[in-house]
Amino acid sequence: MTRTAPDFTLPTTDGEVTLSALKQPVVLYFYPRDDTPGCTLEAQDFHRLSPEFEAAGVRVIGISKDDLASHNKFCGKYGLGITLASDVAGVAEAYGVWVEKNMYGKKSMGIERATFLIDSEGRIAQEWRKVKVPGHAETVLDAAREL
Repeated sequence: MTRTAPDFTLPTTDGEVTLSALKQPVVLYFYPRDDTPGCTLEAQDFHRLSPEFEAAGVRVIGISKDDLASHNKFCGKYGLGITLASDVAGVAEAYGVWVEKNMYGKKSMGIERATFLIDSEGRIAQEWRKVKVPGHAETVLDAAREL
């Protein structure tokens, strides 16, 4: 069963983006924080595969609660040419990835690493929850090529 992806407009490292205006398949990957080990590896993997996503007609957007200054610094530090969006509008909540986390016995709210593949009609075609980074971008690319 497919469901409509929650629409949003967010500021990004490439200007503002509105999901419903894209009219193409989109990969939204939610990640906890800029410049942390797992998030850096995930961003580098999506960046490395970005020509293949582009060839497949798929736009990739990473989303975290970090602000644009943090995103720009992160992209600059690692030479990332991918779009990163600053979730100032509760998009993580809308997608159900803003969750309670328990780290070292301390509970806090944060983004659960998750990815959503959205078709050109704005429907969620596939989703991955509690993502493990190694090999994930390749798995998403394979699924995106099937759209």
